Amino acid sequence: MSSTDSVLAPTRGRLKLLTLALLCIAPIVASYTLYFFFRPAAARNYGELIALVPVPEIVSGRTPAYASLKGKWVLLVTDGGACGALCKAHLWQIRQLRLTQGKEMDRITRAWLVDDDATPDQGVLKDYEGTVVLRKQDAAGLYERLGAEASRNHIFVIDPLGNLMMKFPANPDLNRVKRDISHLLKVSRIG
Repeated sequence: MSSTDSVLAPTRGRLKLLTLALLCIAPIVASYTLYFFFRPAAARNYGELIALVPVPEIVSGRTPAYASLKGKWVLLVTDGGACGALCKAHLWQIRQLRLTQGKEMDRITRAWLVDDDATPDQGVLKDYEGTVVLRKQDAAGLYERLGAEASRNHIFVIDPLGNLMMKFPANPDLNRVKRDISHLLKVSRIG
């Protein structure tokens, strides 16, 4: 072994150690850089997240209508029994949103909370068969929990645990709503 090799051996060892340390530290530095300097400008979701509002009737399933909602994602519309043009549009939209989920559509159910004493027309019920009809008097707890949110303009989402958690704007962009619901179903293991 020459004297040059004996001098370079510790330098090569230090160089290998330094390279290994840099490889270990690089992901940490990169994550902090991305977190503090390259944050996304806005949220991805289209629907407005609501502070979770528990709806215990859905969890406990006290009536047959509630029992059919238990453990599923619920797309909920609120309107009167007369069901005008906006109501029919919302019923059509939630039916289509459920159908667009493909193999995941069995995880979703549709509900219509009738917020007055009018009896829904049999033709409307037939057109939107499969939609669970809830009466305000039977669903008083749900209606009270909607509170100021109980607008006939929105589509609401209730999670499988029975929490009101999201609402979509009046006249929603159905492609964006579909994307939100697909994302919820993808990341959720419940329902």
